[in-house]
Amino acid sequence: MKNKISISPLTNLSLVDKVEIRITEYIKENKLSVGDTIPKEMEFAEALGVSRTVIREALSRLRTIGIIDSKKHKGMVLSQPDFIHNFEKVIDTHLLGDETLKDIFELRLILEMGMIDLLFARKTEKDLVELEEIVSKMENEDSAGTTLFSLDNEVAFHGKLYEMSGNKTLQRFQNLLLPVFQYVHTNKLPDAETYMYTKKFITHRELLNFLKNDNKKAFRKGMSQHLEPHFDRILNHPTS
Repeated sequence: MKNKISISPLTNLSLVDKVEIRITEYIKENKLSVGDTIPKEMEFAEALGVSRTVIREALSRLRTIGIIDSKKHKGMVLSQPDFIHNFEKVIDTHLLGDETLKDIFELRLILEMGMIDLLFARKTEKDLVELEEIVSKMENEDSAGTTLFSLDNEVAFHGKLYEMSGNKTLQRFQNLLLPVFQYVHTNKLPDAETYMYTKKFITHRELLNFLKNDNKKAFRKGMSQHLEPHFDRILNHPTS
């Protein structure tokens, strides 16, 4: 006789999300890992006392976010979800509210300050040459020497820093944040050009020199000063 799977029955059979939760609990409780097969629809249906239609919908949700996949001759197996891809599906500045966009922008600032150790550990001469080209291009386009935030220039410079970190997930996350950066840059910092820094404004050239000279302490302090308008707006003007 075929053994039944061990899983607690549901008390409310009308909510697919409860079935989804129970299935994920089953996966965790049985310590299943990527590549392992999971019970068939009928087995889940019998164990939970629900119809296969409900099970199918719950499994469809898990398949959509990449937790399970269907394999020929194996049935349903656990797969490694691409969580960045799942973020990409939902991050849209037309759908996210101001508070969420602000929170995500704060996350971008946290990442840039937090990846400094990786930058200094993994930077190469090739990276510095490419960063030099970016900075030189920026200086040529801004011969007047203003401190105006050019979004394209900011993305080029800071995007290269994410690349230099050597962390592929971090790089993808940075690309994911670009629409949010665009939104906050456009709507939250209209006076960036006239912003009065409390300390010396640190240019991209100075940040590059800190990298070249392997001066991590100066780079960390310089990056904080470089991002000061953003931190100031978030910390001291939260409702603007």
